[in-house]
Amino acid sequence: MFSGFFQKYKSTPLIQLIVTGLIVGFLIAVFLPALVPVVSVFGTVFVNALKAVAPILVFVLVTNAMSQDTGESNSSMKPIVRLYVMSTFLASVVGVALSFMFPTELKLQTADATITPPGSIVDVVYNLILKVVENPVGALSGANYLGILAAAVLLGLALRGASDTTKIILGDFSKALTKIVGWVILIAPFGVMGLVAAAIGDGGLYAMLSFIHLIFVLLAAFFLVAFVMNPIIVYFHIRRNPYPLIFTTIKESGLYAFFTRSSAANIPVNLSLCRRLGLNEDIYSVSIPLGATINMSGAAITIAVLSLAAAHTLGVNVDIGTALLLCLVATVGACGASGVAGGSLLLIPVACASFGIGNDIAMQVVGIGFIIGVVQDSCETALNSSTDALFTATAEFAERAKAGTLKDEDMRVL
Repeated sequence: MFSGFFQKYKSTPLIQLIVTGLIVGFLIAVFLPALVPVVSVFGTVFVNALKAVAPILVFVLVTNAMSQDTGESNSSMKPIVRLYVMSTFLASVVGVALSFMFPTELKLQTADATITPPGSIVDVVYNLILKVVENPVGALSGANYLGILAAAVLLGLALRGASDTTKIILGDFSKALTKIVGWVILIAPFGVMGLVAAAIGDGGLYAMLSFIHLIFVLLAAFFLVAFVMNPIIVYFHIRRNPYPLIFTTIKESGLYAFFTRSSAANIPVNLSLCRRLGLNEDIYSVSIPLGATINMSGAAITIAVLSLAAAHTLGVNVDIGTALLLCLVATVGACGASGVAGGSLLLIPVACASFGIGNDIAMQVVGIGFIIGVVQDSCETALNSSTDALFTATAEFAERAKAGTLKDEDMRVL
């Protein structure tokens, strides 16, 4: 009986199972709140399982890709990185524009005094450098993806001269870890059920009504970037209708990231999506973990919007030059944001400093960010993570379009 149920479960489209888990989690939170602590365990287990496997998976995949690289990935990574940086900057511009159109004034509250954000943009760059040169063992145990990437790239380059047997073993190890990720993904519907129940149980359906205006500005920016700006970028690269690819990445990647609220935890999901899109593994095994570190359009929006909200609240006059500086700071700061839930919020004081806003006020804005995080961070992460796969695919599809081999069905997961 159990075997039959399991086979039926595996044969059911994952998106249907996730929607079912979402509905069940909602119903439990609303009608059976006493069960929320029990059900939320599924969500915790699911996210922790993804986070546990992601660091070693990234390390092995990147090492394997670099060890067998023929030079194609190096040249192919450049357009992907350009897309990452350009989209992050343009997203901050969208956030700034909407903040001027719909200025937000906050009722500032006291934030957690134990939080210690970086003091300046110099600190952000300094911390990035320290992460790159961290001990590889410490990077793996602490899920420092910049350190993991640096170590994996160096080890992979060093292994280029290794024997074919060594490379075969490394490739088999990579496939084994990918299979483990597939097992973890099987519990995603139960994880989503637990995460939804916990989110509603903790915050309540009306917990964030006092911040509805701020949430509106953030969501408007997220949706404009996802459904207007990104499609324009994709169209100019592939010269075809971009929306099949946009919807594919949002459905197959953004939906997971919305509930896990962690770009790092969503790395295995994006790797699986790129494989099903038929992309080059040597490229996406590097670009996806790199994107989880530096491709942060949603984080740039959050930093820009909340910083300008603080400025509007205090009556600070923000001119065009200062707004442009904010976009640059938000872009660099977003690249330094951690790939975990709420990782972008601690970079807000850096952006506030460009307006001369002190750390005490800035940290109150950070506190508000945590209050609205149930909605803000979920949507931010969905945008961040889905565009990792989107721009990786865009770069490869652009090459296929130039060669005349790109087909419409290539941009969908069939």
